[in-house]
Amino acid sequence: MQFSYSRVSTYERNPLEYKLRYLEGLTTLPRYDPEDPLVVGTAMHELIQKNKDAIKQYLMSYPLVTDKHINEAIKLELLSKKALAVLPPTGKYEVTLSNQDYIGFIDMLVKNEDGTFDIWDFKYSNSIENYMKSAQLHLYKYYLEQTGRKVKHLRYLFIPKVRLKQKQTESLYDFRQRLKRAIDKDYQVTVKEVEYNPNKVIEWLASVKHALEAKEFPLNEDDPFWKFSEFRDYVEKGEDYMILPSVTRRTLDKITQRKIWIYGEPFTGKTTFANEFPNPLMLNTDGNIKYVDAPFIPIKDELTTTGRRTSRKFAWDVFKEAVDELEKGDNEFKTIVVDLLEDLYEDCRLYMYDKLGIEHESDDSFRAWDKVRTEFLSNIKRLMNLDYENIVLISHEDKSRDFTSKNGSKFSTVSPNLQEKVANKISGMVDIVARLVVEDGEHLLSFKTSPNQFGGGRLKLSQAEIPSTYEDLKEVFDESLKAPKKQRKQTKLEEPEKEETPDKAETESVEEVEEKPRRRRKRRESAESVEDVETDSAETSEPVEDEEVEEEKPRRTRKRRARRTTEED
Repeated sequence: MQFSYSRVSTYERNPLEYKLRYLEGLTTLPRYDPEDPLVVGTAMHELIQKNKDAIKQYLMSYPLVTDKHINEAIKLELLSKKALAVLPPTGKYEVTLSNQDYIGFIDMLVKNEDGTFDIWDFKYSNSIENYMKSAQLHLYKYYLEQTGRKVKHLRYLFIPKVRLKQKQTESLYDFRQRLKRAIDKDYQVTVKEVEYNPNKVIEWLASVKHALEAKEFPLNEDDPFWKFSEFRDYVEKGEDYMILPSVTRRTLDKITQRKIWIYGEPFTGKTTFANEFPNPLMLNTDGNIKYVDAPFIPIKDELTTTGRRTSRKFAWDVFKEAVDELEKGDNEFKTIVVDLLEDLYEDCRLYMYDKLGIEHESDDSFRAWDKVRTEFLSNIKRLMNLDYENIVLISHEDKSRDFTSKNGSKFSTVSPNLQEKVANKISGMVDIVARLVVEDGEHLLSFKTSPNQFGGGRLKLSQAEIPSTYEDLKEVFDESLKAPKKQRKQTKLEEPEKEETPDKAETESVEEVEEKPRRRRKRRESAESVEDVETDSAETSEPVEDEEVEEEKPRRTRKRRARRTTEED
């Protein structure tokens, strides 16, 4: 069995990863990170070896190339030129050392004038101190000299990793220009010489013996590289963590979670209705909480003063921290209420204004609108994915949107007081959208869906309105699950038992409807041939016999009027 330096160092660092990688031979799917150490390391070696296609090969390693991949390619190209500037002009790359016990790959072997050799190893890393302690170069010297060649120098070439990030207020072009300037001025390659130590070889051989004799391979949780290991999910979640579920359909006999979005005019009892839900927690934005007894978290800006300095925590940060805590599930709440949703959206906007350094989305119209929506919807989705019995969103209603129908009539719509794009996304996260109305002193939940009212959902509703109580709403959810799908109510035209002969007026109207397409088709044919008809009439001086033309004269076209004007001239 052949041992390499990396194989033995993996055993010393984390025996379990050694077992999974080398003994069981497990492999994982690539993560396609632009800074994947194996991919960028290979690309850097190829560039140093003057492979003209190295950048292309790096980009071809990914199914999708983003701006971050291009940024990394810029770093590779510029830093590799700096590496080539300090390396000897001649040398042999990728020299393999191999016998029955050991295998290694020397990055660059340079022959000196006195017949000795220098060994170079390239490291695309900032961890200079750790590599200086490793046994890798010592092993190269030991096993190369076993072949009869004398080694004079052991050298590392350290190529620095560039960690610059694009600023929120910086364009991609400006960032890349700053990146190039920084690499040119601030990032330099480093050459480190290593003094040979035979004890490093002895220690490595002892580790090989331990790896061969090992019977148990425990996980080293203190290993700093374990959190980046591709085997971590496999170990922590089990071997079935990515297995697809069974094809057996689930039995839907009980609804365990309800998600509802309620909107309505002020003072219609939305907050009071939400207060009836079991064990509620109110995430309140408007301070309208004194008439209900539910526990609440005020979602508002928090100001703290230290001496003359005042710091501000945005209301959106308060909301996200509340979601962070709710995700832990270490509480007895059964219902989470957001009151009001549109206030939360405005809090998100102000938070993003500060983060992007703008005063309005129009200041950065290409990105700001999308960034605000993405920030808002991604965190609302976190909220909606919480494992609680009920999640209730509350909004005021908006009647200011006017529309004109196809027939020209104007009407106003009633919808939640939220941007249409955002509202459509939110409606897809809940089970039902209901409008809370007050009619004759009775508070009702309306599920109507029409051109002028936003509502409805994915439940099978047997009624359009119910009293606004938790028990009635719960019953709607239960009935929608248990009741069979109702047949669509037949209209008079669909009733098979009534086979009445239509009277004369009805027959004529049907015939007229059927005749209209034929008349329009004939009128078009007559209009298209009107030029030929006039020409033939002028030559033969005979009337044109066309009943359809006599019945409904075709509209004169521009071409016909132009011809008539020409004939008169």
